Amino acid sequence: MKILLTNDDGVQGLGMLKLAEYLKDKYKVTVVAPEKERSAISHAITLHKPLRLKKVKEEDSLKIYAINGTPSDCVKLGIEVVLREKPDIVISGINEGLNLGTDILYSGTVSAAIEAAIYGIPAIAVSRAETADIEDRRIYKFLENLIEKVLEKGLPKNTLLNVNIPDFKKGIKGVKATILGKSIYIETFQKNYDPRGKEYYWMAGKISEIEKDE
Repeated sequence: MKILLTNDDGVQGLGMLKLAEYLKDKYKVTVVAPEKERSAISHAITLHKPLRLKKVKEEDSLKIYAINGTPSDCVKLGIEVVLREKPDIVISGINEGLNLGTDILYSGTVSAAIEAAIYGIPAIAVSRAETADIEDRRIYKFLENLIEKVLEKGLPKNTLLNVNIPDFKKGIKGVKATILGKSIYIETFQKNYDPRGKEYYWMAGKISEIEKDE
């Protein structure tokens, strides 16, 4: 079985690399990831500059490539150039930070999985709470079991799974499939000045409203 793995945290993203190392013992894993962090890039693709592909690592069951593009570029290039065939499944993540509600409209992690679904490939976007222990092997065992179920039973056409892993230091209570909420953010902009006296802004925000079922 062949897995194409990507993310939006960049080729050095710890969650993705640890997942790749875990899965390589059972699957042939190919990583194609952005050379730097491309969080909140949504489904952007690169049209007005060349894409450059660099091999970072090569083992029998694990190959890692970096490109100067977006997560969606990574899926396209991974399928068309690196693998030259469709993988059995595409995994995007493990992202640092959850992707809930309207987050998915901006998320490069989720968009990479959407790109795979456009190709007709089963896809899973995986994100974790920043406080969740990335070293906890229960995360990887759960994802391994989920991958096996998806490979065995498939997914409906044009469907992907958006998986969010909470902080579960007190134990795992179970797994629940749910609807996508509609969290609403209050946007704030922090005004500052550069050394030349020109103003600039940092965008920030916090959730102001969460639906009951989210």
